[in-house]
Amino acid sequence: MDDNTLEKVYQENLEERLISYLSEKNGITLERAMYIYYNSKLSEKIHTGKEDIQYLDYKVLGDILKETEPELFK
Repeated sequence: MDDNTLEKVYQENLEERLISYLSEKNGITLERAMYIYYNSKLSEKIHTGKEDIQYLDYKVLGDILKETEPELFK
């Protein structure tokens, strides 16, 4: 495997864990958690690797998302 493939696998696993965490922590469905995540500015930062934010723990990222984009949870 090359570095790009490893990075994609890591990102996919991160997104899965993050979405599950959002669902469990906020008592929402997985579908709602997916909607929130994929419509957030945070998902774009993770996808592009901006500021290396994708290397933070998924729980930290979930908390950051709720704190910085609370309007998505309404």
